[in-house]
Order: sequence, then C-alpha cells, then structure tokens
Amino acid sequence: MDEAIADTLAGVGTRLAGLRAARGMTLAELAEATGISVSTLSRLESGGRRPTLELLLPLAAAHQVPLDELVAAPPVGDPRVRLRPRHEHGTTIVPLTERPGGLQAFKMLIPWRGDAPDPRVHEGYEWLYVLDGRLRLVLGEHDVVLRAGEAAEFDTHVPHWFGAAEQGRSVELLSLFGPQGEKIHTRAAPRDRR
Repeated sequence: MDEAIADTLAGVGTRLAGLRAARGMTLAELAEATGISVSTLSRLESGGRRPTLELLLPLAAAHQVPLDELVAAPPVGDPRVRLRPRHEHGTTIVPLTERPGGLQAFKMLIPWRGDAPDPRVHEGYEWLYVLDGRLRLVLGEHDVVLRAGEAAEFDTHVPHWFGAAEQGRSVELLSLFGPQGEKIHTRAAPRDRR
C-alpha cells in the first residue's frame, strides 16, 4: 500500500473519536445511528480496524460531515467547485454546499409559470436574496414582491410559496436553508410602503 494512503487511513480513528466527542455521543448512540456495532466503532477509533467505505459512509452521515473530512483527503489541486444543477418543475437549483445536514446554500433560477400560489409548510428556516428579476413571496397573509438586492427570511412552518413575479421573466436568487433554529443573523428593515 502507498505510504501516503497508509498515513491517511491511520489518522481516521483519531478524527472519528474527535467528531464523536465534539457531538457528545456515546459509542452506543453512534452504533444506533449507524448500524455499526459498538466493538467495530471502538476498534475503528483506536486504530485496531482498518476503515472501509462501507463503514465510513454511515459515519460521515451520522456526524454530518463530508467523507473527505473523515479521511483528511489531500487537496486535488483544482480549486474549481463542480456544481451539479438539478431541475425540478422547470426550476434550476444549484447546490452551493455539499455537506449533509446543517445550513445549506442554493442558487435558484425560477421561470415565470403563471401558476397560482400553493403555500406549503415544512421543517426549517429560510433566507432568500434576489440576484436578478422580481420574486413574489406569499408568506402567511403577506403577499410581497422582492426586487434585485432585497432579502427575506422566514420560519418555514409558516405557509409559504415563492416564484417569478413578472410574466415572461425568470427570477434568480440565493437561498440559505437550515434546520429549525438555525437562523440567519443579518436583518434588513422593511421598506416604507406608501
């Protein structure tokens, strides 16, 4: 085995133990979350067991960190971020973060669809910032239009819907979304509507 690979794998146990300690989890709690036995987890952390992909994937998910962080993968030299857009109901969504769980960032391009608002609720907290175009946001009893440079934040337990506000024109925006309790700390005063 290549010496660099052996060194990288040798440090996995220490990183796993540190992550578990930082989260305040016991081996039993981690075993329940991952389906990996307590003895296997203990041997992984102590270096008595070689880490495999089958073991590392559920551990990365349980600790909510990318797999690269568990193995301290060496940098690949290319600094470009490889964004993989997905398309849902005509909307283009580009994830800007790759770690599982926690605060997530997205760039969205929403075309004009002309559909009636259909407010929904779900777990979490969202912050929207309009980059270009106009965004219609229906939030509870509020129905507002945000222009480029304006932002909104809300608890997603409140019925909400958003889409392009101008016929024939898309809206481009950034969305930061996190689990309930992770709120964005930047606030802007609402514009005086006279």
